[in-house]
Amino acid sequence: TATTEIYTLSLHDALPISMKEQRAVTRANTMTGHGPTEFVWPPITLRLPDWVGEETGPPGGCFPTVEDRMDLAIRLAERSVEQDAGAPFGASVFEIETGALVAPGVNLVLRENCSPAHAETLAIMGAQQARSTFDLGANGFPAMELVTSAQPCIQCYGNVWWSGLMRVVMAASADDVERLTNFREGPLPAEWDSRLTDRAPLPAVEVVQGVLRKRACTVLRRYGEMGGYIYNAGAGDEACPTRNFES
Repeated sequence: TATTEIYTLSLHDALPISMKEQRAVTRANTMTGHGPTEFVWPPITLRLPDWVGEETGPPGGCFPTVEDRMDLAIRLAERSVEQDAGAPFGASVFEIETGALVAPGVNLVLRENCSPAHAETLAIMGAQQARSTFDLGANGFPAMELVTSAQPCIQCYGNVWWSGLMRVVMAASADDVERLTNFREGPLPAEWDSRLTDRAPLPAVEVVQGVLRKRACTVLRRYGEMGGYIYNAGAGDEACPTRNFES
């Protein structure tokens, strides 16, 4: 009796296969009646380290003042350096009026091999998951803000733009980041702050700068002086060696 081979692709097989080969497998399965090819791509999962909860406390904790909220963002940045977790940045999303913590974020670029995984982006993503919406400014939600230990880079600036957040509070400036660490923040618009505050027909995003800036700069300086890894992707640097990160 003739046997029919079922063509499938595992994760190991899927990554190097060419488009031409993919089409050939699909055709073979269609002709033999075995249905669509079982392509298995890598899952996309980003998980904050366990120690983040030690700094934040339980969800919904209240941080009454903007300084209290920035203190948390900077503590997350400090802890990230202490844990060798990747980069000296921390951020969180709060309800503006109540100070309730919606979601924290730390930088996971090196830990997860994921260039978009900046602290601000993780905080925004976490807030959107916590509130089950892609638009944090949708009707029915309290106004929310991003509080970050450093000015958002070009990538996070774009994420703020589309997030629905109503305010951004930052400590260190992009110039501070580049001067103290050698990270490159990208081609931010010359008047980046006014573009957020005046972007009709979209609602304005208020910008507050320099909150606890000196303390945030201390964290950046420490990272630079200790030789922390600087991942300016595309700059032709050596790839970061494989590292084992603690939870």
